[in-house]
Amino acid sequence: MIQSILSTMLKVIIPLSLPIIAGVLLVVFQDLDTKPLLTMVLYFFTPAMIFNNLSTVQISFAELGNIVFFCVLNLAFMWAASLMAGKLLKLPDPERAALTLISTLTNSINYGLPLILLAFGQLGMEKASVYVIFQIILTNTAGVYFAARSNLSVRQSVKSIFSLPAIYAVVLASLLRFLRLRLPTDIEKGVYMVGQAFSPVMLTVLGAQMAKVKNTKLDSRHRVAFWSGMGLRVLISPFLALLALYILRIDGTLFSVLLILASMPVAVNAVILAEKFDASPNVVSACIMWTTLVSFVVLPALITLVS
Repeated sequence: MIQSILSTMLKVIIPLSLPIIAGVLLVVFQDLDTKPLLTMVLYFFTPAMIFNNLSTVQISFAELGNIVFFCVLNLAFMWAASLMAGKLLKLPDPERAALTLISTLTNSINYGLPLILLAFGQLGMEKASVYVIFQIILTNTAGVYFAARSNLSVRQSVKSIFSLPAIYAVVLASLLRFLRLRLPTDIEKGVYMVGQAFSPVMLTVLGAQMAKVKNTKLDSRHRVAFWSGMGLRVLISPFLALLALYILRIDGTLFSVLLILASMPVAVNAVILAEKFDASPNVVSACIMWTTLVSFVVLPALITLVS
């Protein structure tokens, strides 16, 4: 088992580490400003990625239903857990919003897909792609709402969801697929090219954010939120994912794929939203770095167990 865990770690970490290292080096030697990149991700790369995936994915209605129900149920469980933790710890609104982002948004795209492809092959990859689509949708709907609630009212938070283009990419892709239409070939190629840039840019942003965490000092209030977020994402999330899977009676390869993806570290999108809506981005950045580092050991072990 130890050899299998080490083999998985090496095969996944090495290719994923290249853009992450690039992001770290750009911060250290060029003082990279990530805000323009974050804007491009939110308004350009993300809608293109969503459109590409929704336009091409192939999966049965039964599996599609299981994945959708799991995404919603698991999100509800993690949201409830973060709300309970924030209330018990008496955290201010920005830290509660940060805790919710840490708990509910996972790095299933850049980190999760390579892991699934390695562990379960193309069959697992197809199922993971559908999960990722709904994860992106949730990030750009529920995630925006969670982040915006740190400083905005409920009405303003709901309104902020529709200020980002990702939701309109979902509507357009779904409409075209329902009508069995396609974009003109040249435009389709351009959208595909933009969507392909999503993962390397996000990994570079992840590296840049991890480099910036070094110089970030968390006060006592932020440290409480940080350790709560670490506990929820690393320890609690796999158990709540298992509960959701058993409630929905999901088994086989889909069970393993969803469990792994639900146990991923905090998504880079979380800090993008935290910075945009001032939801304690320092806490979110710290959790991104440390949950990612811890996952290099935890996730290969979990893959070995479910395999």
